[in-house]
Amino acid sequence: MSDTLQRIREAPAVETPERMPDTGSRRRDPLSLLLIGPAVLFVLVFFVYPVASFISKAFTFPEWGTQNFAWLFSDSTAIDVLVRTLCVAGGVTLITLVLGYPYAYLMSVSGPRARAVLTLLVLLPFWTSLMVRTFAWVVILQDNGVLNSGLNSLGLPSAHLLRTTPGVLIGMCQVLMPFMVLPLSATMRTIDRRLIQAGQILGASPREAFWRIFVPLSLPGILAGTLMVFILSLGFYITPAILGSPKQELLPNALYTQISELLQWGHGAALAIALLLTAGVVLALSMAVSKKFGARISDASRLEL
Repeated sequence: MSDTLQRIREAPAVETPERMPDTGSRRRDPLSLLLIGPAVLFVLVFFVYPVASFISKAFTFPEWGTQNFAWLFSDSTAIDVLVRTLCVAGGVTLITLVLGYPYAYLMSVSGPRARAVLTLLVLLPFWTSLMVRTFAWVVILQDNGVLNSGLNSLGLPSAHLLRTTPGVLIGMCQVLMPFMVLPLSATMRTIDRRLIQAGQILGASPREAFWRIFVPLSLPGILAGTLMVFILSLGFYITPAILGSPKQELLPNALYTQISELLQWGHGAALAIALLLTAGVVLALSMAVSKKFGARISDASRLEL
């Protein structure tokens, strides 16, 4: 045994070879570039270039300068459009969250057949044309429509909803509800229900266990749903154009008016930049919120029975 140890000690040290370069990955690099090249070229030509050329008109039309942004922040009509668009997008996001959260919770606790039926009801609007759905709301919301006929039969006063902002809210909520329900349902189905039971065993009431355990664990779905609904609400055009009023137009409708009717490309580009910046700010805030609550969510997910 001692001879063996002596031989090991006297043996020359084996030099560890330096990390060899990954020749295989280098060989694959040109092929990877060749594969992603067409997609990158397509995005640059058909998305980046049109958007960049249109946005540049905010600084170049009708002449070089920032006069279009001065108009944007000094014109009362433009400011009203921006504020109204943000309020409508926020209202749609809040309404879909309040109505979609219980529905998503029901989907997560239902059996396979009931969940399939509930999912079918959520996806049904996707299988119907947007124009058909919007004009269906015109039939329902008009002064002599189905809604007012039902209210009058019950002895209630009529409601004037068509060509108003509440009518636009109703139509947009119906269209965007699946974008809130589906992320919520997907997140809720991953939550371990034994955590709720553990909270109740430790003395929490069912309501406290729901609000202090289940709701924080569902925050990723809430953030994903609210982000998608809010950003999509900022760009809605058809529904506000049909259900809304020109006097209460939203930012996409005002952008179309500035370009197609007034030929003010600079004003339209300034509105487009405001829309892009708003979406970017919302995305940054959602990322900040997700990072802030990430620790709590991870801590809650590590609870054990």
